[in-house]
Amino acid sequence: MGVVNVTPDSFFDGGLYASSESAICHALRLREEGADMLDIGGESTRPGGDPVNAAEELRRIVPVVQALASRDIPVSVDTSKPEVMCAAIQAGAVMINDVNALQAPGALEAVAVGNVAACLMHMQGEPRSMQINPQYGDVVAEVKDFLQHRLDAAQAAGISLGRLVIDPGFGFGKTLEHNLELLRHLDRFVDMGVPVLAGLSRKSMLGKITGNEVGERIHASVAAALLAAARGASILRVHDVKATRDALAVYNALETVTCK
Repeated sequence: MGVVNVTPDSFFDGGLYASSESAICHALRLREEGADMLDIGGESTRPGGDPVNAAEELRRIVPVVQALASRDIPVSVDTSKPEVMCAAIQAGAVMINDVNALQAPGALEAVAVGNVAACLMHMQGEPRSMQINPQYGDVVAEVKDFLQHRLDAAQAAGISLGRLVIDPGFGFGKTLEHNLELLRHLDRFVDMGVPVLAGLSRKSMLGKITGNEVGERIHASVAAALLAAARGASILRVHDVKATRDALAVYNALETVTCK
């Protein structure tokens, strides 16, 4: 899953693809590099990020979604607003990627009626304050319990299990130790019976491990993606598509070799 941020304040590429034209060009480039799906976001959910209203979010994303969907490219939209979800689905999105796990009033209904897939992510708190002293007793158990409750709520709203994906939410209300514990035990989320999405690309946890600024985290991002894949992640949400694809090609070649 290639990331396309149509925002002026994304933590990695804020402002580079803020116009529809530049975002579409970047999305097509990621597609050429091997992205199976493109995740379009019109509101930054980085730590400390400020919210935008639905009208502005729609202004940013709808032209991009329409342009990509018209080329039969699978598009996910990263949003927590039901009105944006509905418009994105009308524009051709096939998945809603919600950091709020469809908890906003009307979100479950929007996905159910729209008959699209949805990714349910765990976040402790909200973007502006989520990294201020996050605490857990057992981070893996608590995140897993939350996601199971959201899976149950989605199914009760008429969204079949086959349309659902879960994301433990690396970096969303977690310390470095919490993130590492989640990655170490990612297989416990795979056991929940739905695909697991891992979004580790360029995140601050990698900066804390390597000491590198966000622009220098490509190698750490690829390593994290491979570790997630090895632990069962089905979807890797990345900024560096070609580098991740190349690394996965080597990993998959080794995994499929059979002895004679």
